[in-house]
Amino acid sequence: MPNIVIVGSGPAGVSAALYAVRAGVDTTVLTKGPGALDRAEKIENYYGLAQPVSGAELERRSIENAKRLGVRFVTAEAVGLTYTDKLTVETIGEDYPADAVILATGASRAGPRIPGLAGLEGHGVSWCAVCDAFFYRGKDVAVLGSGAYALHEVQALLPVVKSVNLLTNGMPLTAEFPPEVTVYPQKVEAVLGEQVVTGVQLSDGQEVALSGVFVALGVAGSTALARKIGAAVEGSRIVVDEKMQTTVPGLYAAGDCTGGLLQVAKAVYEGAQAGTEAAKALRKG
Repeated sequence: MPNIVIVGSGPAGVSAALYAVRAGVDTTVLTKGPGALDRAEKIENYYGLAQPVSGAELERRSIENAKRLGVRFVTAEAVGLTYTDKLTVETIGEDYPADAVILATGASRAGPRIPGLAGLEGHGVSWCAVCDAFFYRGKDVAVLGSGAYALHEVQALLPVVKSVNLLTNGMPLTAEFPPEVTVYPQKVEAVLGEQVVTGVQLSDGQEVALSGVFVALGVAGSTALARKIGAAVEGSRIVVDEKMQTTVPGLYAAGDCTGGLLQVAKAVYEGAQAGTEAAKALRKG
């Protein structure tokens, strides 16, 4: 039986696994554990949900379903990708040869070490304005960042919230922001709040009252594995065609690592496409 190894157990990876295993392909998912979805407090913009569900719960249900259908999940960190007689995903423990590999490792979200930032994720600290702006309608929020990605988040928030502030954390502006956005160029000393975000403290001692902080310091795509084997990348995204295949035969990518909309719906679609096309190619081969 041909086999597929999928790197990543988020929406894209699990979706790819579902389509691959149902097509009769031996399917293994390599996972480091919960990813970005696990940090989402509520999801209510996804098909089939009668009530909001936490990202952790949606992730758990999806993985359980994949296991039920025969997908094998292995806790291992992929550290390399090579090709000799076939594609091989390298981990610290062992290697996983495959007839096809699907990269679904998400996009790394870099964050500064600001006290309170990590502890209040899902409780006022968000990584996605498109996902969470609705929960802050009529409230004062801030975007942490200074470039094009921060501008994108600001534009998503402005029509919904009461006001948007920009926290550059001492970094220079590399994008032009709307005049209604108040810019604070100081370093951020701490995100304030016990159970939920109540504001931020700046390096000059000033405190800014806020209900939410959206982290937008740029999205670095998980391109390391693709680069190792010579697949084309553009900036921080892995280049794929309409079949989600990279420039390396047998290597596919899906989800946040391909760039574009960082949403579960997009990741699930791309995973389904990658899993279907990979299985189809193996049957032809």
